[in-house]
Amino acid sequence: KVLHAIGELRNDYIWPPSLETPTKIDCIGAIDGTHVRAGVTKDVEHSFRGRKAFTTQNVMAAVDFDLRFTYVLAGWEGSAHDATVLADALTRERGLQVPPGKFYLVDASYGAKPGFLPPFRGVRYHLNEWGNNPVQNDKELFNLRHSSLRVTVERAFGSLKRRFKILDDAKPFFTFPTQVDIVIACCVLHNYALSQGIDEFIILEVTWTTQPIRTSRQQASDTRAVVDHRLQMAAQMWEDRQFMYAN
Repeated sequence: KVLHAIGELRNDYIWPPSLETPTKIDCIGAIDGTHVRAGVTKDVEHSFRGRKAFTTQNVMAAVDFDLRFTYVLAGWEGSAHDATVLADALTRERGLQVPPGKFYLVDASYGAKPGFLPPFRGVRYHLNEWGNNPVQNDKELFNLRHSSLRVTVERAFGSLKRRFKILDDAKPFFTFPTQVDIVIACCVLHNYALSQGIDEFIILEVTWTTQPIRTSRQQASDTRAVVDHRLQMAAQMWEDRQFMYAN
């Protein structure tokens, strides 16, 4: 009953991203998928077994730069390709919508299409690939900025699983429809928790490397500074891409 009640709050706490951004900034968030352990019957196990050694459901989500989930689609088989899950989200009656002139950051697996901006293929991308090696060309610069922004969705998933261990690596014993509802309920509660302020479950960008323990007020200040910086980077990244296309 509690799970159902929280699920009923979905539209109250998971809503589309705000469009109140400076005119030059058309990036409204990032999209990615994560795998949540699933318990299914033997006859369908093969469909739910993908990159993990165990069966999973593929959960796709869109987040804004405040780590808030703005769209969640749970329940796809673990073997489903990310692009397939996105296509389903776009064709649903109350599915994912991209406002005209806006776009989401996605990884290369989703492909380039209107409203979705992936990085360049065959070019350094992930932050751990850079180290002390400087940017060599315009495509590397674009990918570095793209990765620095898109990592927001990974932080959101990390914070979600950090708060709710049932989504991390716990073996589920509910029916599969209930497992799907649990994912949605946890995202609702994650957004509600964010509305109450930053707490110890939220993974801040400044704490990904070794940092001293910071107070809640310091963490909130760090978060605001990171968001402001990311918005500036999004605007510059879009201008860089437009310049490269023009030339």
